Amino acid sequence: MKLISWNVNGLRACVNKGFYTYIKETNADIFCVQETKLQEGQILMENMEEYSQYWNYAEKKGYSGTAVFTKIKPLSVHYGLEENEEPEGRTITLEFEKFYLVNVYTPNTKRDLSRLPYRLEWEDRFRNYLQQLDTLKPVIICGDLNVAHQEIDLKNAKANYGNAGFTPEERDRMSQLLAAGFIDTFRYWYPDRTDVYSWWSYMPKVRERNIGWRIDYFLVSERLRPQLIDASIDCHITGSDHCPVILELQDFSA
Repeated sequence: MKLISWNVNGLRACVNKGFYTYIKETNADIFCVQETKLQEGQILMENMEEYSQYWNYAEKKGYSGTAVFTKIKPLSVHYGLEENEEPEGRTITLEFEKFYLVNVYTPNTKRDLSRLPYRLEWEDRFRNYLQQLDTLKPVIICGDLNVAHQEIDLKNAKANYGNAGFTPEERDRMSQLLAAGFIDTFRYWYPDRTDVYSWWSYMPKVRERNIGWRIDYFLVSERLRPQLIDASIDCHITGSDHCPVILELQDFSA
């Protein structure tokens, strides 16, 4: 079973930059996107007949938003966290027979860290939500988590220490999430691999020089460890300032 996650940073723009070609070539069973930046009815997804579509739109136009395209029909779909309501459209949970899939776009703390308190409170609620799901079935979490967990996960760690996405508080919340019983699948397979990132600034020559951050993840419940086949990052895909991340595991969906 193949799952792909991609922060498309505007789905309508990404569609014009090879989105459909990538979906066709990769032939994923489940394809999750973040930062769709659109409202209902603003796009007609073509050539997606194989996939059921689930959308969580932000109330604010042109902002945030998540979607899941899946060949495997879910038993149920839940939008938001505990209140089944998310004005920024940040989470979608699909329940399948043997697992939950949670697609997430974690709030950014902003350059001046003005949103850090909200981010930390959100992280605590998100972790609690995942732990509750994990008591029922194994959980697969994917998306833009907006944090580089370790120094190895960004090019210039010392220069960025304390900046948004690399504050001690955000990194600590990531550590807490992993300690709660989840695996960072890329680091599980490649604990020492350097210079592999999923996001690059739009500043000139940054991507060409691979000055990036790994902030997009697939996490899984510890008990899915035996099902893991591989985790990878398609760094060469350029339809967004993020690139897709991929998880392959043994098919246990049925």
